Amino acid sequence: MTIDAQEILEGKPQTIGALLAWRIEQTPHAQAYKFRDRDDQWASIDWTETGRLAERIGAGLLDLGLGLEDRVAIVSSTRVEWVLADLGINVAGGATTTIYPNTQGEDFDHIITDSGSRFLFAEDAEQLAKLRAHPASDAQIEAVILMDGDGDGDHVLSWDELGERGDRALANDPGMVKRATDATTGDGLATLIYTSGTTGRPKGAELTHRGWAYEGFAVDRVHILGPDDLQYLWLPLSHVFGKAIASCQLAIGFQQLVDGRIDRIVENLGEAKPQIMCGVPRIFEKVRATVFLSARRNGIQGRIARWAFAVGRDSRPYRLAGQPMPARLRASYALADRLVFSRLRATMGDNIKVLISGSAKLNAQVQAWFYSAGILIIEGYGMTETSAITFLTPKESPKFGSVGPALPGTQVRIADDGEVLIKGPGVMRGYHNNPAGTAEALTDGWYHTGDIGELDENGYLSIIDRKRDVMKTSGGKYVSPAKVESVIAAEVPYVSQVVAVGDGRKYVSALLTMDADNVLKWAALRGIEGQDYAQILQNPDFQTTVAHGIKRANEKLERWETVKRFEILPSEFDVDSGVVTPSQKIRRAMIAKRYAGVVDSLYDDEPVEDE
Repeated sequence: MTIDAQEILEGKPQTIGALLAWRIEQTPHAQAYKFRDRDDQWASIDWTETGRLAERIGAGLLDLGLGLEDRVAIVSSTRVEWVLADLGINVAGGATTTIYPNTQGEDFDHIITDSGSRFLFAEDAEQLAKLRAHPASDAQIEAVILMDGDGDGDHVLSWDELGERGDRALANDPGMVKRATDATTGDGLATLIYTSGTTGRPKGAELTHRGWAYEGFAVDRVHILGPDDLQYLWLPLSHVFGKAIASCQLAIGFQQLVDGRIDRIVENLGEAKPQIMCGVPRIFEKVRATVFLSARRNGIQGRIARWAFAVGRDSRPYRLAGQPMPARLRASYALADRLVFSRLRATMGDNIKVLISGSAKLNAQVQAWFYSAGILIIEGYGMTETSAITFLTPKESPKFGSVGPALPGTQVRIADDGEVLIKGPGVMRGYHNNPAGTAEALTDGWYHTGDIGELDENGYLSIIDRKRDVMKTSGGKYVSPAKVESVIAAEVPYVSQVVAVGDGRKYVSALLTMDADNVLKWAALRGIEGQDYAQILQNPDFQTTVAHGIKRANEKLERWETVKRFEILPSEFDVDSGVVTPSQKIRRAMIAKRYAGVVDSLYDDEPVEDE
């Protein structure tokens, strides 16, 4: 049965401020956020306290002069203060401009100036220094609120000083924030998120209050997250995926563990034991790689692990179909679970019900590997311009390699050239200050994603690649770089980043960067001493190990997709060099330019025949 978007939102709050008030009314004393305090101890706040803190922040901003839809920028890692600042901005009728904490230079300056932000929440002095480095942006910002650090008595306020200012304003006018919330409409601007800018200057997608409300209540209809769940929020809240999860929380009422420090993920999983964690494919790939590298391949532990995952592979068809396993396989799986799979689940807190992957394409092989161990990863799909969660795989009927059907109330169609088109409440109202870009992206309400995809008979979408990224070899074969890259990442556990090249060439090659920790583990397992990271990369045995991984990957690709040559680069692609966006997306054109000599060397004599 088709569900209309209006049905999803009927009788529901239409703005973030109204949604927060509704959540407080529904579950006033339920825990909202769990986090580490300034002494690094666990703390938590309930929904009533969350509302009070958001109100005092909103009042402080209104007292500073915030007006309806005025932009307030936040540049910070994921932490509870980010969440509270965002809520405070929205309940006061303002709009949040998100900035990645690793955004630098011209991009930082552009986002501040193009957004017209009047105020800035900065995590610390380092982030404040970025503003000071750009006179035009600095002059535009009327007040800075530091999450960590002291104010200067003038232009810069501390976090506590803003709260105290809000308290004084509320004492004089208790209804000021509620009036601002009531004046906000569902069509009003709630969030301004700038796209990654892989092919040009970042564009600001204008996302509305109603769009976020729809996201939350539509995801609730899919029944993946429940009000009693604890979700681990480490994703950047500057990214649309993190913001979407925060909106879902308001609609559904689950608790969130908030800690954006990636190096604390394993520790936090073990201590807090969440039921749900949203992540990006690279996190799940790293977990899998760590397991692969945790024991010598020829040792007893390695042999047991390989046997267990072979049993898990044989079990998948029965479990996916909801059918009982044959008695012998059932007994083997129980033993494999006790010896291997239970230990893997224990490292993730032993309480995970489902993992949700988004932001980039998840390799189906990685997804199947986790499922073998009894850990379900479901994949979703969306974009900044569609409020992130547009497709989501049901946990009751996963399909590896698919991002699932569209959320209830969202329409989808595939254009004649294979491009995925999306229409629904989650679609942005346009690009900020960019009518030409808006006209190009939106046609009669349909957003052109730029992704090539396919729908199956059940409405499940499979993403093939970015429309502009598909390569064509000199032999006329079309190749999806994303497919090649994800297969290599799944087969070579030492890999950090992969970029497939070969447009207009006779065959496909790859540029690889390595995960330093895993490379050092490789050396330690082989008793190699006295070699640093750079020397290990050049070690002939390591090169052979990587080549064997590429060979395994090629066995899973079509002949014309196989990687004939590769080059291991000495360091990872990073934001500072301009070849990676703040959201860690690869800028292919920049890489092709910067590494043109390396790429050319892979085709110097081109003796390999195109297949």
